[in-house]
Amino acid sequence: MVSKTYCYLGSTGKAVCFNEEDVRSMGRTASGVRGMRLQEGQKIISLIIATEGTVLNITENGYGKRTKLEEFTCHKRGGQGLIAIQTSERNGAVIGAVLVNDNDEIMLITDGGTLVRTRVDGISVVGRNTQGVTIIRLDKKEKVIGVDRIEGLAGVDDEIDDADLEDADTENNVIEDDSLDIETEIEDSIDLDADDDTI
Repeated sequence: MVSKTYCYLGSTGKAVCFNEEDVRSMGRTASGVRGMRLQEGQKIISLIIATEGTVLNITENGYGKRTKLEEFTCHKRGGQGLIAIQTSERNGAVIGAVLVNDNDEIMLITDGGTLVRTRVDGISVVGRNTQGVTIIRLDKKEKVIGVDRIEGLAGVDDEIDDADLEDADTENNVIEDDSLDIETEIEDSIDLDADDDTI
């Protein structure tokens, strides 16, 4: 069985990735072991199980970016971590991080009650030690407070296209049937005229 890699991401833009074998099995009432050493005022904002995709970081001032998983190298647990995104004055603190794929979407929510849904493939993939790009434009004093992934459904577009084609075929059949009815009515009227001539 292949062991998993876990990534802790903190509010200051740091990330610690380590192998699950570094955490021993223990009972329910145990206090556990240290996963990431936090600085004063820092908190864990996300735990990601590394599988496939890119790591999307979002900051409170509406900036974000995607970074390839390969750039998050494994180290021993308990460290302060690598830079996942720069938390400059422009960016502010990190409020969320999710593992995403190109066909996914994300939902952002602000403390002003604004919801924004956007496609993942429109967000740049850049290195770890960068600031990212604008994901959502905020009003003054407004902050992003949450982000969540909306899983993409492969093949949905194809199904919609097929349904549209079926609807188009149905409409064409109706038009053809109507034209047959019109032709029948014309033939009937011709027959009536012929009968009138006979009379």
